[in-house]
Amino acid sequence: MGEDPTASASRGGTPLWRHVRDDLRGRLAQGEFVDSFPGENELAARYGVSRHTIRAALRELREEGLVTAARGRRQRPVGEAGIEQPLGALYSLFASVEAAGLEQRSIVRTLDVRADAHVAVRLGMEESTPLLYLERIRLADGEPLAHDKVWLLAADARALLDADFGHTGLYDELAERCGIRLVGGEERIHAVVPTPAERRLLDLPEGVAAFSIQRLGRTHGRTVEWRTTLIRADRFSVLAQFDARAGYRLDPVGSRFTRPARSARRLDAVR
Repeated sequence: MGEDPTASASRGGTPLWRHVRDDLRGRLAQGEFVDSFPGENELAARYGVSRHTIRAALRELREEGLVTAARGRRQRPVGEAGIEQPLGALYSLFASVEAAGLEQRSIVRTLDVRADAHVAVRLGMEESTPLLYLERIRLADGEPLAHDKVWLLAADARALLDADFGHTGLYDELAERCGIRLVGGEERIHAVVPTPAERRLLDLPEGVAAFSIQRLGRTHGRTVEWRTTLIRADRFSVLAQFDARAGYRLDPVGSRFTRPARSARRLDAVR
């Protein structure tokens, strides 16, 4: 292909950007860009066209739901989760993000002590029980990954009011400052269609779903944490283990958070 300064040139009556789009679409279908997707400059050099032409082709692929990118970030194929969490085992979102070679940061929206009758009951406490509330936007390599909201018993966690959660794990701080280490819990994960407000909060492209995660965290027989997390499904996946003897490590959809600690869905919570 020759140089295309205006993206209006054509080959055989077809605009060049359509040739680029069709070629990229076919290569995506063949799984060619599993590890990484080329940037605009690389694609322009590869196809011998202008960046304007490449942008027109990529715009079409985004509208088709084949690639996605946050503002100012490189494109990547939709469905390339990048961050994977195992079910039924100890895991850490903080550690998994960094293990994927991405920088882990958080934007703290709220950190205070408040009352929440609904959450207090979930924790097995009186409705007026003071709770420490932490709300964060979790970032992976500067891009929004998850909207995380955590409630802890203030009697346990008041010392966390002085913590800087911009780049640290909640459970590290809870153990160091409060002497509490969560050892297990229960989780429910289901797919949701984000609201417009949630899409804006996570910079989520149209057509991309999210996971809603609800979690109770426990330490030595008592419940100390309730957490809700909305996480981008295009950057996150879960992995279940199974074998002929142990079976599949998931409970039926109808299971409730009030089940005993011996539940097969026992998980150590994400920090």
